[in-house]
Amino acid sequence: MCELCDESLSDHGRARRRLVFAGASAGALLLAPMSAFAARPRALSFYHTHTGERLRVTYAEGSRHIPEALDEISKFLRDFRSGESHPMDPGLFDILHQLQQSTGASGPFEIISAYRSPQTNEMLRNNGNGVAQGSLHMEGRAIDVRLRGVQTRKLRQAALNLQAGGVGYYERSDFIHVDTGRVRFW
Repeated sequence: MCELCDESLSDHGRARRRLVFAGASAGALLLAPMSAFAARPRALSFYHTHTGERLRVTYAEGSRHIPEALDEISKFLRDFRSGESHPMDPGLFDILHQLQQSTGASGPFEIISAYRSPQTNEMLRNNGNGVAQGSLHMEGRAIDVRLRGVQTRKLRQAALNLQAGGVGYYERSDFIHVDTGRVRFW
């Protein structure tokens, strides 16, 4: 019978309609927690280990990143050696926020390194610090951090679980690296 004409559906047609409706309902349930999370303001706290500066800022509301807050964070995460700043990838802040949420931590992120100028990156490479030539730090897409109140190995595991980009673990120096590049780890 014709579905568009309001005539009775065959058993096959009713089953297909129920299946489509059930799939749409399940999809809506899966998206609900994500949209509820996205609707809340997202804030981060930072402590820069090299400059002693602190910053707490709401960087996003709902699905919108706040441009003024992103500028403020980018200046805070400048190359502390040269003073040069660069726009930071907002996706990096979303990763940090997810790490804070997944670990239940309320302390600040302790910044070891964020943006690096090409000159600083080259200097570190020449000093044999294992710094990549094309480091994502130079693009504002990487950050080296600790999270106060969370053991670094647990923070590493939380970052790996996100599957959101690169994760490096520097056990001896007690920090992790996260970036918005492809998913990989070391």
